[in-house]
Amino acid sequence: MTALDHHAAQATPWHLRGNWAPVHDELTVTDLAVTGAVPPELEGVYVRTGPNPKSGRSDHWFFGDGMVHGVRLGGGRAQWYRNRFVQTPNVTEADGDVMANMGRLERGTGNTHVLRHQDRILCLEEGHWPWQIDAELNTIGCVNWDGALTTSMTAHPKVCPVTGELLAFSYLSPRPPFLHYIRIGADGALAQLEPIEIPNMVMMHDFNVTRNHVVFMDLPVCFDLDALATGMPFKFRRDAGARLGVMPRNGTNADVRWFEIEPCYVFHPVNAFEDGDLITLFVSRQPEAFGSSNDDYAEVGRLWKWTIDLVAGTVHEEQVDDRPGDFGRVDDRLVGLDARYGYLMAMAGEGVVEEPVYGSSLLKYDLRSGQCWEHRLGDGVRGAEPVFAPRSPDAAEDDGWVISFAHDTVTGESTLRIVDTRDFSGAPVAVVHLPRRVPYGAHGSWLPDA
Repeated sequence: MTALDHHAAQATPWHLRGNWAPVHDELTVTDLAVTGAVPPELEGVYVRTGPNPKSGRSDHWFFGDGMVHGVRLGGGRAQWYRNRFVQTPNVTEADGDVMANMGRLERGTGNTHVLRHQDRILCLEEGHWPWQIDAELNTIGCVNWDGALTTSMTAHPKVCPVTGELLAFSYLSPRPPFLHYIRIGADGALAQLEPIEIPNMVMMHDFNVTRNHVVFMDLPVCFDLDALATGMPFKFRRDAGARLGVMPRNGTNADVRWFEIEPCYVFHPVNAFEDGDLITLFVSRQPEAFGSSNDDYAEVGRLWKWTIDLVAGTVHEEQVDDRPGDFGRVDDRLVGLDARYGYLMAMAGEGVVEEPVYGSSLLKYDLRSGQCWEHRLGDGVRGAEPVFAPRSPDAAEDDGWVISFAHDTVTGESTLRIVDTRDFSGAPVAVVHLPRRVPYGAHGSWLPDA
């Protein structure tokens, strides 16, 4: 590489370099090569989304066009790999600037999460309405629940395994009330859109649900008008304080009780549950986020346990482990319930301000004892969010597999790893060799066939 080439590479933002860089073609490849054996019980599609600017450029990691990558498993085979742009107006029309269209709720990207509610597969981000795709990753259209949803929706709604409700929120309101609670019924209709009063417009990326409550995280990554030109108009402001807001799942703003905690930031909780007057949250807590710039990823999350005592009006804050980890998940059948096991992706690069660094391990926690098992991906291999797939609909909580993408920074190969959760530290039962580099992305789901 010449000095000029090196300078050009350094001038390219990190989210457009290396395995963060977008891919531009859409592939369909069948009968993928597999090392090991795909469990025959796995019948369905693993699908994950991430920012992938079609133009090849974007102002910030968060704003790239959504591209979904999927692998269909069935009959003991990896039947196909597909990748598709989510066909939003930002992709299909020339006027595709995300920042310029922030106020137009139909102009989302679907670049942060994919989940299924009832018969809809939703691609989500937090500034707009979701977009629906089918099981072959084709875009169906924008979803606003027949016009009833008049706000944006978070990228991290929760599907209640008991009631079938989709619980969500919106935080990107330019004026009070800055927060809205969203409840979609099991029938697929909007049941509640509730304004919630908070003092500042904060970046509330995720939240927590239990069987009877939701818990909002009012954490001090606050809107900063002076930073708007950077593309990421939020900054950590410790003096704004930090609070957890507990509300009955069908409650109103008047029912919210606020509990102060130490200032920090949480991108992703792992799970929450209630036991009488105690509400327990497991979260990936970091001391701050975006403290120095719009690309400040110097801090990483670690597993913490927060216990809210509704009678005493207190929160007990306890660090569970020193290992950096984030992108936590539990068995989807136990979201909001007392799940014993949680799965996280290890994080690396602590102190590296410019970009997040995905780690080379996956982590399994016994959330009751704090015990941790580590699945090592290999030197130079970077992981992704670990998603649990049960062996059968009525299988025990940890009787199944964790599914995750991985990328080898030495060979350039991307793979899908399938790890037996009862032999988590052992070798994967299957490594599916993907036909192309899959850029680092965000979140996804295992969607079993009905």
